[in-house]
This record gives sequence, C-alpha cells and structure tokens, in this order.
Amino acid sequence: MRVLIADDHAVFRRGLKETIGEAFPKVTFGEAKTADEALACVRAHDWEIVILDISMPGKSGLDILSDLKRIRPNLPVLFLSMYPEEQYARRALKAGASGYLTKESVPEELKKAVQRVLTGGRYVSVTLAETLAYDLRRGADTPVQELLSDREFQVLRMIGSGKTVKDIADELSLSVKTVSTYRSRILEKTGMKTTAELIRFALRSQLVD
Repeated sequence: MRVLIADDHAVFRRGLKETIGEAFPKVTFGEAKTADEALACVRAHDWEIVILDISMPGKSGLDILSDLKRIRPNLPVLFLSMYPEEQYARRALKAGASGYLTKESVPEELKKAVQRVLTGGRYVSVTLAETLAYDLRRGADTPVQELLSDREFQVLRMIGSGKTVKDIADELSLSVKTVSTYRSRILEKTGMKTTAELIRFALRSQLVD
C-alpha cells in the first residue's frame, strides 16, 4: 500500500507514518511539504490514499482538492487538520474528500479512518456524524460560510489573513476586478458591510491561522 502524507511539519509526518505503519505493516510512504508538492506527487505516482492537511504554505489542502480529484478521480483523500470539524468538514466532504479528522484525534481513530476510506467508505467522527444528523432533524440554518462557493470561500480566507485585493488577484492569477466582484458577493451573502467585518468573522470562525 502506498500512502502520500501532505503536511508541512516533519515531526507530524513522522508520527503519522509510525501510527499508520502499526496498522498496515507493508505500507510505503511518500511525503509532501506543500500543496504544490502534493499535486506533483499525485501526478507522478499511484497512491492508495492521500492524507492531506488544510493549512500549508501557499495553497491550502482544500484549495487543491478539486485538482487532486480531477487528476485521480477515485483517489481517497482524508483530511487531517488542526481546524475544528464544524468549520471545514462539510465543505471538504462536499468537495469530494473521503473523510475529515482533527489532529487532536487519537491514533486508533486515525487507523480506523484510513481503513474505512481504503474500502470505499467515508469517515467522520462520531461527534460530527451526530451534529450532521441533528442539523438535518431540526432543519438547521446553513452556516454563513456554507453559503459561499468554493472560490468565494477561498477569497474570504485570504481576506481574513490580511491580504489585499491585489495580493489575492496576483496569487490566484485573477484580475483585481474579478476579486473585487468575489468580495462584493461575499459581503452580500454574509450580510456584512466592510472588509474589516469579513476579517473579524474569518478570525472568529477560525477560518485562518
């Protein structure tokens, strides 16, 4: 079995390899420190599963998920992130991820998650599963950030990290006018009025580091 671990912390990657190796003795690993490295590895080699962090230098894991699925449509992607499930799990699963765990999860849960997605299933924690079921029963309102498209969500996160419209345009290879349009749509959908409000919301909702 070949497992690609994409995370920018070497110590954490080592810990993941030890944990997964306990459950799958014949496993071999590949490693990526950035999202772009992860994409290159997936293009170059076949993998049974990718374990992907959200927060990495440059693009985030969530930013490249659609690219990964386009390159290898059947490749399971398991997110393992520092961000709380309620902030990112729904969006990740909707975008095609096979599972979502926080880095606070115990090793046995990680082993269980890897086994589940390798057999074609999806994995979320018991807590998140209960939350999703409860939301469906009570017809819960959609969280504000869930109203946004993937690109709008990406722009919101970049605004929240303090980047200007020009910074965002340069990084995403878009025009300033296009980014400004995304910003306007975000303000309209969230009911906010200013960039400062968006930044406060992103920070309060833990959408940025």
